[in-house]
Amino acid sequence: MTSPTSRRTVLTAALATAAAAASAAPVVAAPTSKPSAPQAAAPLVDNRFWHTYTDWRWGSGDGTRVLAGTRPGLAIATPAGRTDYTDPHTGETAAWEYATWTSPLHRSAVPATELITSWNARTPAGTWIAVELSATYADGTATPWFVMGRWASGDGDIRRTSVDDQGDPHSSVWTDTLSVDDAASGVRFTAYRIRLTLYRTPGTRLTPTVWRVGAMASDIPDRFTVPATTPAHARELRVPRYSQNVHIGQYPEYDNGGEAWCSPTSSQMIIEYWGRKPTAEDLAWVRPGLPDPQVCHAARHTYDYQYGGCGNWPFNAAYAATYRDLNAVVTRLGSLSDLERLVHAGIPVITSQSFLQEELPGAGYGTAGHLMTVVGFTPAGDVIANDPASPDNEAVRRVYRRRDWENIWLRTKRYDASGRVRSGTGGVCYVYWPSGPTPGQRRVLRSLGLL
Repeated sequence: MTSPTSRRTVLTAALATAAAAASAAPVVAAPTSKPSAPQAAAPLVDNRFWHTYTDWRWGSGDGTRVLAGTRPGLAIATPAGRTDYTDPHTGETAAWEYATWTSPLHRSAVPATELITSWNARTPAGTWIAVELSATYADGTATPWFVMGRWASGDGDIRRTSVDDQGDPHSSVWTDTLSVDDAASGVRFTAYRIRLTLYRTPGTRLTPTVWRVGAMASDIPDRFTVPATTPAHARELRVPRYSQNVHIGQYPEYDNGGEAWCSPTSSQMIIEYWGRKPTAEDLAWVRPGLPDPQVCHAARHTYDYQYGGCGNWPFNAAYAATYRDLNAVVTRLGSLSDLERLVHAGIPVITSQSFLQEELPGAGYGTAGHLMTVVGFTPAGDVIANDPASPDNEAVRRVYRRRDWENIWLRTKRYDASGRVRSGTGGVCYVYWPSGPTPGQRRVLRSLGLL
């Protein structure tokens, strides 16, 4: 099967055709006028999150109620119905009462090729939630409702899971991302709705509480390299340092530690930076004597039983948000300068990237996909990262050359060791911050569409 034509190829062909047409056309003198101001580049990312009291009221609820207060949210009032759910990972069937909430249609500022949802919720024992997404194409047709996650913070009632084999003739769900199958075709998502279903044990007054739900829409062009940025802010944040590699071979049921735990290890570093951590009671299940048991806890509570690993992006954000007054989203940033502004405001960022060993000097490894935490920038603008792919906690702090690092993080295309073209994440990251951010933090979060 031949690979689809890339967006870069289509764009190049279109430009060549336009240039040929222009050269063949008669030359007409243009009227004298002042030169027009340069147009701003079109945005590549659109974020929309429902999290305020007004946001929740604008949605359509069936059996839900809106909670006021300093952290508005959504809960079950009177259930809309009752249903059975058979857990595909345990084979057990149980009855659940449920209520639903559907967002208004959000028209994205970016006609998008990808959508990634995020949610922040509390699910006491006996409760769980499902998050679904329906996108609208440019021609006005819509996708079915796709399940983006069946989620609970614990694993006593259901096994949290993504859902495979979802799609329509134009797009597919890949674990945590709804993606247009052939971006070169011109197919784009122009709008979307999100539906929440809140479940509880029948006959109880239990309820999940959802504080935030939304999505990042993006259309990042195919690119092997990105423009260099100019350093602006030097600062290093005091973020705890944890190595994933001290956990090699631990808990095979949660993907065996080591290289598979980069995402929960990074999440745990940032959770503790914000002054939160699991209690001794939370950690009682961890085998005595293991180093940094909170990392084991993070791995267990981010594990996606369908994906078979801890790297589901929204599941990591959702885990972080189970801690007191923490907000967490998955998004894309447009440049290293945006990340630099977050760090300067005191917000470290977890980034996703892939690279060959020689593409990131100082790493000592290559990877098809890895998470690390950016905690600062040197006066020269180089990236200071807490890289969990380190032999021990003392070795976690790394300094990577700015130009090398921004390219491997922001590109969407790369070559693997065999010379084959592979994908890059195009600036995917997790951003975690507390409720009640400082004025400076609020400004940068708002400028990026996260508040």
